[in-house]
Amino acid sequence: MSDRGHRRRARELALALLYELEFHPGREQEHLAAFWQDHAAPAGARAYAEALARGVVTHRETLDHLIATHTEHWTLERMPLVDRNILRLAAYELLHEGDVPERVAIDEAIELAKAYAGEDSSRFVNAVLDRIRVAATR
Repeated sequence: MSDRGHRRRARELALALLYELEFHPGREQEHLAAFWQDHAAPAGARAYAEALARGVVTHRETLDHLIATHTEHWTLERMPLVDRNILRLAAYELLHEGDVPERVAIDEAIELAKAYAGEDSSRFVNAVLDRIRVAATR
């Protein structure tokens, strides 16, 4: 599997992990070990998925504030869990993963939304992440 394939798989795994962590707040370490018992992945994908999930957990408060600032008519609590975690994941990549081009982070988030979220989620994710990208480059 190519590095790109590992990263795509890693994002899917990180999304699944972040989704599950919504139901186990404060138990990230414990749940992380259990997660890998049920999800097979190549070493590269697993390492990047863990790095992304840990990064989102570490910066969650800041990411949530940033997302809330750039959404219109939505609170984080009203957003579907999948959408919220796709946004967190992509915002983390945009701000903290310097080797990931902005367009790649956004495009990958759109693909995750198309695959795992509601019908209008990809447009919503694209709009919010584009606002975050523009604000971050100012």
